Amino acid sequence: MAYRNKAVGVLTVLLASAGVLGLASCIRRTPGPDIVVSSDAGWHERAAARELRRYFYLRTGTLPEIERSESLSGVRSGAVVIVQKGGGSLAGRLDPALSEAVGNLGEEDFFLKSVPHKSGAIFVAAGGAGPAVLYAAYGLAEKLGVRFSLEGDVIPDFKAARFDISVDELCRPLFPVRGIQPFHDFPEGPDWWSREVYKAVIGQLPKLRMNFFGLHTYPENPNPGPGATPNAEPTVWIGLPEDSGPGGNVGFSYPASYQNTARGNWGYEAKRTSDFHFGAGLLFDSDDFGNDVMSGFCPEPVTPGASNAVFERAADVFSDVFSLARKLGVKTCVGTETPLTVPRLVKGRLAERGLDPRDPAAVEDLYRGIFRRVAAACPVDYYWLWTNEGWTWEDASEDKIRAVTSDLEAAVRAWRGVGPPFRLATCGWVLGPPSNRTLFDQILPDDVAMSCINRDVGKAPVDPGFSRLSGRPKWAIPWLEDDPALTSPQLWVGRMRRDAADALRYGCDGLLGIHWRTRILSANVMALARAAWEQPWSHLPRRVADEVGPITGHYIRFDGQQIAGAGADDRAVYQDVREGVFAYHLPVPNGVYSVTLKFVEGQVDRSRGRVFDIFLQGRKVFDSLDIFARAGRFRALDLAFPNVEVADGRLDIDFADRIHTPAVAAIVVRGRGFEKRVNCGGPAAAGYDADWPETPRHLDTIDFYRDWALSRFGPSADLRIAALFARLDGVHPVPATWIGGPGNIRPDPRPWDEVEASYEFVDEMKALGAAVSGPGYRERFDYWLGNFEYMRDVARYCCLWAEYDAALAAARSKKDPAAVSAAVRTAVLPIRREMAAALERIFGVLLANVGTTGELGTIANWEQHILPAAWEKPQEELRRLLGDELPRDVILPTDYRGRPRIIVPAARTSLEAGEDLSLEVLVLSKDEPRAVELHWRELGRGEFRTLVLEHSARGVYRVRLPAPPDDLEYYLTASADGKETLFPATAPGINRTVVVFR
Repeated sequence: MAYRNKAVGVLTVLLASAGVLGLASCIRRTPGPDIVVSSDAGWHERAAARELRRYFYLRTGTLPEIERSESLSGVRSGAVVIVQKGGGSLAGRLDPALSEAVGNLGEEDFFLKSVPHKSGAIFVAAGGAGPAVLYAAYGLAEKLGVRFSLEGDVIPDFKAARFDISVDELCRPLFPVRGIQPFHDFPEGPDWWSREVYKAVIGQLPKLRMNFFGLHTYPENPNPGPGATPNAEPTVWIGLPEDSGPGGNVGFSYPASYQNTARGNWGYEAKRTSDFHFGAGLLFDSDDFGNDVMSGFCPEPVTPGASNAVFERAADVFSDVFSLARKLGVKTCVGTETPLTVPRLVKGRLAERGLDPRDPAAVEDLYRGIFRRVAAACPVDYYWLWTNEGWTWEDASEDKIRAVTSDLEAAVRAWRGVGPPFRLATCGWVLGPPSNRTLFDQILPDDVAMSCINRDVGKAPVDPGFSRLSGRPKWAIPWLEDDPALTSPQLWVGRMRRDAADALRYGCDGLLGIHWRTRILSANVMALARAAWEQPWSHLPRRVADEVGPITGHYIRFDGQQIAGAGADDRAVYQDVREGVFAYHLPVPNGVYSVTLKFVEGQVDRSRGRVFDIFLQGRKVFDSLDIFARAGRFRALDLAFPNVEVADGRLDIDFADRIHTPAVAAIVVRGRGFEKRVNCGGPAAAGYDADWPETPRHLDTIDFYRDWALSRFGPSADLRIAALFARLDGVHPVPATWIGGPGNIRPDPRPWDEVEASYEFVDEMKALGAAVSGPGYRERFDYWLGNFEYMRDVARYCCLWAEYDAALAAARSKKDPAAVSAAVRTAVLPIRREMAAALERIFGVLLANVGTTGELGTIANWEQHILPAAWEKPQEELRRLLGDELPRDVILPTDYRGRPRIIVPAARTSLEAGEDLSLEVLVLSKDEPRAVELHWRELGRGEFRTLVLEHSARGVYRVRLPAPPDDLEYYLTASADGKETLFPATAPGINRTVVVFR
């Protein structure tokens, strides 16, 4: 449980004229310590003190001192922060009750309290264990107005003049396991993360008070074809125990790769980055771009030695990254799909030894090899086994289920035999087989965690099957974004809240978010992170067992549709259904009842399009109901179940989805002296009660967006921007979809006037810009305004594409080649010019907003996935029909035409002692910059020193600052196109800061 003692948490804020919210400043220039840790402070306490010093400096411009002491005798005036973990005695010297309070903290709990003192206010930031001390420090930083995201910190533009505070907060997580699950497969995600990006993201997790980081591994595709994954990912190596060494090095492997521009899969075509348009090629220093694991091996390794090297590079990255995670208190997890897909070359290796990959003993031997190598290669806390994605969309045969259960049992035996320093878990696209979502709960040891991502790319709610699991860890994984819309903004704060509330009600102890990108998801990530600690906005019953009426579901209406087989008395109830419903809990007197369930299929037009099971009072009464197969479309189907006994005052009707989601039209319950009739999905009709309201997929968000908008855009327009985002959340248009891969587009035949009306919010946002001032606020505002304008331009392009296709078809219909050419010139080329202008605007935003590898991936998506069908292939036909060279204004340029920009895709905020500061810097400019320089100094002290960056290729520069001994700040400059460009936007007033943990 998370709670905050609001009664004593009185906050008074006095700030500079900007009015930025904040908390008490512990900064002063009088003698004595500002931040105090004990003389024997551990690594986390020292790190927390340094982090607090950094954020006080950023918010006030003055630098506190950190003192290690066993007393407060040095405190003479001003405010002081005491940083300690449970068991420390420093706070107890102020008040014995404080010592008891800190000593009673759980490992994940943290505590913030102000204590009056003769010298001035003293603040205690304490955590039950090391990582929780960091949570306390970051919690105090949030009171200063700082906010955190996966891509970095959000610092208010204006310095605070003075802070006054009285605070008393004890924070306990609702979920012991909280974190993210970045998904490999597309360039928008971790496929393009370098070691530095991984470390930057891991370093942000404690700031969000998250403590879990998990990765899925796609297997080798046994049937590779166009658009398919060509080979396995190198996150996890598969092989026999004798084929890996004690350090995790491998002596035998197979081709494995992460997504790169030279590799075609998931609908992406291989393409040289130098052929990218509008200057996007400047962002890449080679034609075959991938992460540092793939450097030199794109599109895939082609020799045995190269295959081994890819696996060893990946292990080296994860060893480094996961070691940092462990130090920060972040649990890590890797895994493979079940049943294990054995790579072709490994099958040959087995055959050489007389082993059959279908033999459970051989599979167990492979798992022993996997587990030994993982344990030797990198420090992980969990290994999870993912159910097949096909179970999301279709039923599973008994043979397939047996294959998975046999594989899981082999993995458990191997795990017990090896005894590795990590635990097992399950995950996947579903909690369990469609015929029995809780099957794995029945066969796996109780210490194996069970988890799954939400179905229907996150549009479906958290699986209610979690509520039927007990006695083991269970982790819900909502989608922070979905891949069909991967090239578009996605605001899902209300959905994150709903999923978090459901996960809590179902008894989950883990809450994770699946995603690819980072910055564009800042609202969704923050919402999920906060919902793991407190849910004051939730009005739902805390336990699903206490819920009355339907569990999930929305209304589908068939107004005016003739329903065959419906009786005259109840015809009206078949005009609507509740779809996506998992249960009805109906209060009824104890007794014996007949229950009639009424169905009609109005959405699915084929057999096995919707299949589900029915349970009454926990007993399955119908297996694999297929409404269409039994009755056809728009024909009534009634199923009656007599002799249903109720002994606890409640009738439980449960539906378990196999294919698609359950839908029901009406319920009739009859017993002695009692009758209950419900028109599911509709109003009161024909003696039936109205259904309960639709289950909201999204909860209220305005309180969240007020805080989010204030931190990002400042106090001048925050309330109006918050209202706009809250109105858009979960309902804004999405101009992208899945076509052969993620985030694609298609022609939209609707008139543009009709489509444009759904984007009125873009001009609303633009009008609010006049109230936004300050370089950091303005940069963040322009980022979001640009993304909104981008959505509208993509939608405009789709409408133009449909117009173009129609005009081209008309031109093709001409019989005379000269008439065809004339029609192309007069009717087709004008539309093509508009399309080219729309693409210039689209890429203008992409290049103005690119700042992370995820945004680099979006550019690659456009170049390798969208443009081949949406622009490049039609261009060849257009040239042929025209019978001449195309005009220049319908040929996309490759040169850069925007304003100069400096981009740092991996801007870390912390280093470990002895670690170099390594920066890869991208510069967009029309002309080659005259100078690209790093300006740095010790945090808050001395003059800035300058280093000239080394030019790698195109717009890519690099610089390394060897092992800085202390915390530092830096900014970058580039002299390009006749002006000096700065990074970050707030430099040199507010610079990037890096804390050295030691």
